[in-house]
Amino acid sequence: MIIYPAVDIQNGQCVRLKQGRAEDSTVYYADPYEAAAHWVTEGAKWLHVVDLDGAFSGQSRNDGAIRRIVSLGVPVQVGGGIRDMERIKTLMEMGVKRVILGTAAVETPELVSEAVGAYGKAVAVGIDAKDGMVATRGWRDISETRAVPLAVRMTEMGVTSVIYTDIARDGMLTGPNVPAMEEMVRKSGLSVIASGGVGELNDIRTLAGTGVAGVIVGKALYAKRFSLPEAMKIGEEQSC
Repeated sequence: MIIYPAVDIQNGQCVRLKQGRAEDSTVYYADPYEAAAHWVTEGAKWLHVVDLDGAFSGQSRNDGAIRRIVSLGVPVQVGGGIRDMERIKTLMEMGVKRVILGTAAVETPELVSEAVGAYGKAVAVGIDAKDGMVATRGWRDISETRAVPLAVRMTEMGVTSVIYTDIARDGMLTGPNVPAMEEMVRKSGLSVIASGGVGELNDIRTLAGTGVAGVIVGKALYAKRFSLPEAMKIGEEQSC
């Protein structure tokens, strides 16, 4: 089970939000590259990068930071505002290993199909949900689409991985939505990466029991609730 340290970029800085609210952010690093480099030094095998400016506005201003993070040599997955093939191509040419399509999965599913046809397993879908309903456009809009049925439709398009976030838990350190993760693993048939709510090491152990393939950890690491090596040790134990 892979532990993904999160590097969320807003206005050129590494931040953490509470429940995805742009106005409720805490800056942890003035330079996102420094955050990423720190996690690589700590042993990160993957990095999870979110372009918050892209997610909220649809326009990325953080390509310089993303390029520098990719230069660290650790596989990077990127989400946030990826809504056309041109953007996907740009990220792939930067050396990004996996792109995450969120809003597009709801609003333009044909883009998901086209992207999977071009890039295969390097395309994942991000499903961000509140009370089981999918949110789009930086979590500002709650759709009428339910999370699990959307995931099932994505498998029919050839998607193999989903990043599943419970918005109500994100950045709150109150524990993950375990039943929701279990349901997603059981019903979707996808490789599920869990996100949202991890506040202590036991949360990672609990998520491991749901069968998720990975866990994204953000605020708990930045707030020093535990270390990345401690989290990775639990992930490695689940792989044995």
